Amino acid sequence: MYIAANHAPDPPTATDRGPGLSRVSANVVALGMVSLVTDVSSEMVTAVLPLYLVLGLGLNPLQFGLLDGLYAGATAILRMLGGHLADRWRRLKAVAGVGYGLSAVCKLGLLAAGSSVAAIGVVLAADRTGKGLRTGPRDALISLSSEPALLGRSFGVHRTLDTVGAFLGPLAAMAVLALSLGSYPSVFFASFCVASVAVLLLALFVRDRRGAVERAEVSVRAAVNLLRHGDFRRVALWAAVLGLATVGDSFVYLALQRRWDVAATYFPLLPLGTAGVYLPLAVPVGRLADRIGRWPVFLAGHAALGAALLLLCGPVSWAGFAVLALGLHGVFYAATDGVLMAAAGPLVPAGLRATGLAVVQTGQAVARMLSSVLFGLSWTLLGLRPAMLVAAGALTVVVLVAAFSRQVRT
Repeated sequence: MYIAANHAPDPPTATDRGPGLSRVSANVVALGMVSLVTDVSSEMVTAVLPLYLVLGLGLNPLQFGLLDGLYAGATAILRMLGGHLADRWRRLKAVAGVGYGLSAVCKLGLLAAGSSVAAIGVVLAADRTGKGLRTGPRDALISLSSEPALLGRSFGVHRTLDTVGAFLGPLAAMAVLALSLGSYPSVFFASFCVASVAVLLLALFVRDRRGAVERAEVSVRAAVNLLRHGDFRRVALWAAVLGLATVGDSFVYLALQRRWDVAATYFPLLPLGTAGVYLPLAVPVGRLADRIGRWPVFLAGHAALGAALLLLCGPVSWAGFAVLALGLHGVFYAATDGVLMAAAGPLVPAGLRATGLAVVQTGQAVARMLSSVLFGLSWTLLGLRPAMLVAAGALTVVVLVAAFSRQVRT
């Protein structure tokens, strides 16, 4: 058992950078820039991959769900490993750097994979392994570099910069495709070059922060013992249950493409609708979470996703509903992504911060892997609209149960 209040984070270095970044540490901004460049790279691939797999290689929804589930679930165990090693070695930056480097190299792997679905699956799994290794240490660095009362704002700033990259990535992919006359290998190589810049930024500008416990105290048993703390256990459990009830991004965009017959040329632009809403909302929603409570905001974000799914399976195919669904998808991310880490961070002692956050992220990743497979199966057996309706109903029920259960104190 532990008392989180006894493990205060290292004093952050504050900077005055305007209304959105005031009192946010320079380390958080540097990590945000690393994520920005990394997301340009990853979204260049993500923007074209669903259409390439489904329309180009002819995968059905169940096959795509299995591959998408592998893409999401490959991070699960590695998140735990990355968090554990970072805390045990007290080298958050080094472990994160290995993850960023592995993901960069995997962009070259896509060049070698060609049109082989099996090879693409292996490369995507390796890419997500890199993400799994880096996510826990990175979020621990953000948490340890921030004042406890400003965690929502700090994660909001980081996710805002991250989303700028997500916004620019599809545009960069379209530009490369246009200049290369539709060459996917050119997109993959350009993505590798951009990812390499992100690794360089991490090495030059991010400062490491060591935990406050001895290495011997960082163990698998210590990670399991974190779940004895009631609030942390509830955060981890509900994050997993809600993850199981969500629908993956790729399915949301494929559903939009099918319902509104979006031309293949414009498919890579669909994530920009999500990013365009997420971008201006991440910091204000993070500040709101600091003020009124992070858990209510987290649940409200899932309610927004439920509303988006209802629009996708509604009887009317009005174009305005597509725009609104993308907007609600952006609200979902603004209210959940960084807010969950801000809620979990203070519940974990500083020396186990990466491990604790990785426990939450692992449960969520496993749940989302299962969600992708189940939704792909549902789409294959029932059709798109019934599958969306079932998913929206399940998410609504889970959000209501979570809202009326014992509240998490964050």
